[in-house]
Amino acid sequence: MRCCWKSLQTLESERKFRRVAKNNKYYVEMAQRYLFQNYGGQLPMAVARGKGCYLWDVEGKRYLDWIGGRGTANLGHANPRIVSAIKKQASRLLHVTNDLFIPSQIELAKLLVEKTFADRVFFCNSGAEANETAVKLARKFSKDQGRPERFEVITAKGSFHGRTLAMIAATGQEKVQKGFEPMPSGFRYVPFDDLEATAKAVDEKTCALFVEPIQGEGGVYVPSNGYLKGLRKICDENKILLIFDEVQVGLSRTGELMAHEQEGVTPDIATLAKSLAGGVSIGAVLAREEVAQSMGPGTHGCTFGGNPLATAVGIAAFRRLSSPSFLKRVRTAGEYFQKKLNELKKCHSTITEIRGRGMIWAIDFSRPVRSIVERCLREGLLLNATCEKTLRFLPPLVIEKSQINEGISILNRVLKEEIQ
Repeated sequence: MRCCWKSLQTLESERKFRRVAKNNKYYVEMAQRYLFQNYGGQLPMAVARGKGCYLWDVEGKRYLDWIGGRGTANLGHANPRIVSAIKKQASRLLHVTNDLFIPSQIELAKLLVEKTFADRVFFCNSGAEANETAVKLARKFSKDQGRPERFEVITAKGSFHGRTLAMIAATGQEKVQKGFEPMPSGFRYVPFDDLEATAKAVDEKTCALFVEPIQGEGGVYVPSNGYLKGLRKICDENKILLIFDEVQVGLSRTGELMAHEQEGVTPDIATLAKSLAGGVSIGAVLAREEVAQSMGPGTHGCTFGGNPLATAVGIAAFRRLSSPSFLKRVRTAGEYFQKKLNELKKCHSTITEIRGRGMIWAIDFSRPVRSIVERCLREGLLLNATCEKTLRFLPPLVIEKSQINEGISILNRVLKEEIQ
């Protein structure tokens, strides 16, 4: 009887769905009814479509997108290259097992190796998976080197490495760990951008340092010059691995293909995801030959990792993201964005600090920013608050100067109204 009653309820719900106007309010209510309520602070806007730096809701209103899928939309929404690659590959083959060789997977790995420090690549589905793989690889490498006592990974306070159980343990923020204790062991935290504290933390149990070249989710914190090189030196002196989490700041976001290239540093392992396939789910672990050899047959795997669709789209996206002309465009746009943010700061005393590089920026305020986010939404600008008093900007890298001006104008108007 319960199943029959549930079927009747479902039927009635479907009828109601067809009858009711599909506006933002409707989808908000349906989400509250049917989805896990784990995404706190969602904006009351249901997305219908996107193009370039803009999104449209189900009511037809247009928004300038400065959230950028939290770094997935580097090439913009509905990019013709990405759309064409998806259509072409989807008509041929979506998925096969990794028991077979996948041409597009091999081709994308070749491109990544040619353009980065890496000798080999492993593909998975997300940044969290890539980071899990990197930690597994570091532990396995230590065992293979005859140092089984080395299993701990040192990460930075304020970091963010993903939402799996191991990666919230790796993340140096208690708020993401709360309620999931006890944490998996094997992680220790040191202050970000503090070489002295990092060096002191390394001991006979340490197998790797695991750091974001720029902390994104933590609030866009750019380390001082020499920090990344200092990490490399610590690793070399202690014969441990250096891992860079480039999930958010890699793939041209900083104006260089990889953020660590700004200091000319070579890691042993690096992770990528987000925009690698223009929004199609993919993750990648890049590693030096000696390190990659530790993942031999049977040590690791991923059912959907490196599937034909994701890697075919990844080829199209990566070729554009890695082109010198595109990187130059990002640097130019980033300089202009920084200039406009500094002009905005001069006009509003409530802005206390501006941080960033390339096209990842944050503004700190002297007060909470939630109302700013909500008012900008009403004005057609999508913003993300990473912390109570911090706005972060991750617009698509294809953004034009006119769109930077448009967003700054909206933010300036909202800030003036907030003061009144």
